[in-house]
Amino acid sequence: MEYQRSLAKSASLSGGTLHNGGHVTLTLHPAPVGHGYKFRRKDLPDEPIVDASVDHVKTVERATTLVQGSAKIQTVEHVLSALAGLGVDNALIEMDANEPPIGDGSAAPYVALIKEAGIITQEAGRSPLELTEPIHLETNGGSIMTIFPHSGLRISCTQVGSDGRFTQYLSLEITPEVYARDIAPARTFVHYEDVKHLMEKGLIKGGSLENALVIRGESVLSKEPLRFQDEFVRHKILDIIGDLALIGRPLRGHIVAVRPGHGPNTELARAIVKHHRDLIAMAPNPVTSSLPVMDANEVMRVLPHRYPFLMVDRIVEFDGETKAVGVKSVSINEPYFQGHFPGHPVMPGVLQLEAMAQVASITMMRKEDNAGKIGYFMSADEVKFRKPVYPGDTLFIHVEMIKARKNLGKASCKCMVNGDIVSEGVLLFGIVNK
Repeated sequence: MEYQRSLAKSASLSGGTLHNGGHVTLTLHPAPVGHGYKFRRKDLPDEPIVDASVDHVKTVERATTLVQGSAKIQTVEHVLSALAGLGVDNALIEMDANEPPIGDGSAAPYVALIKEAGIITQEAGRSPLELTEPIHLETNGGSIMTIFPHSGLRISCTQVGSDGRFTQYLSLEITPEVYARDIAPARTFVHYEDVKHLMEKGLIKGGSLENALVIRGESVLSKEPLRFQDEFVRHKILDIIGDLALIGRPLRGHIVAVRPGHGPNTELARAIVKHHRDLIAMAPNPVTSSLPVMDANEVMRVLPHRYPFLMVDRIVEFDGETKAVGVKSVSINEPYFQGHFPGHPVMPGVLQLEAMAQVASITMMRKEDNAGKIGYFMSADEVKFRKPVYPGDTLFIHVEMIKARKNLGKASCKCMVNGDIVSEGVLLFGIVNK
């Protein structure tokens, strides 16, 4: 099972901004489980919060800008890229201006800042967003963005400059180690013929050869030599990771990008979020999706149960620390069908209760204080069996914790098939050390 990660302590970075040409101090703070990425404008009255969500993307010209209420955060992609690239799930990003420091134009200063703060593992599972089918987008500007199902995160990117200049291709499996070494140091770049246009629009006021590469004809103007021969495409991958962090969850997939940019990147993020929401809406219950949060192996790392008494195939949805949905595919090969009943196989009601208890136990173990413990089933109240469950049915097991004390847990549970409740009850557990 993968666990969420945050920062061990706060750490700050100060410097100039790219587009506004001002000065800013940015501080990364630890954040609790399920927090995600949020920006806080310390310089504004009431210190408003802006969620790092694709729903709040306002503009995408030369940078990704978020607006929530009256608060704006500009150029979010580099700091979000570093957090996502290093596998940090939860962080509060505090700033005293509307734009993070540009540094040297790469994400390397943010990688250094995160390493200064340190990364800790939290006592709650991650829930990566995994695709079940490809998503493909094309734009009028010639950008092509496709994501395929994949067990990790891979990005295959083709950067095509003006008139085909400096066309570069790179494909990498993104891990924290690969990100820090091969992606984070790549700097932002601009074509010389675009500089005047951008300045006239009030952009890149703080731009210089110290924080950007400038392409002029067949030459590259820079304060220092290129860090990679294909530095441009590496920076494009950096931006893709930062923009897709606005999905709000770790992403699993193989992204194939041709002529990417902040616009196409955020459009792909929107399409991924929409695809996920559509799957949830089409599921038998509105809060349930077919996207696995915990597979069978991860379930067995939490529960001591094994064949033939493991009644949960996977967990498909967590909602904070109090709600969960598990799935059990009821096969004709279940051993209890031999005697329950010959010629008329029906899943025993007591095993449906056991399925509820196992999902509830997983839910209780998500609380930080319960990590490494086990829940013992003590009693069942208000139990009702409404419909029989047959071979071939898929059981969706919904659990909501209604009480969780130090040594006791109480959960309201129900099993559903095709959107109908087949059984329900209120279960009581004792929580003890293994």
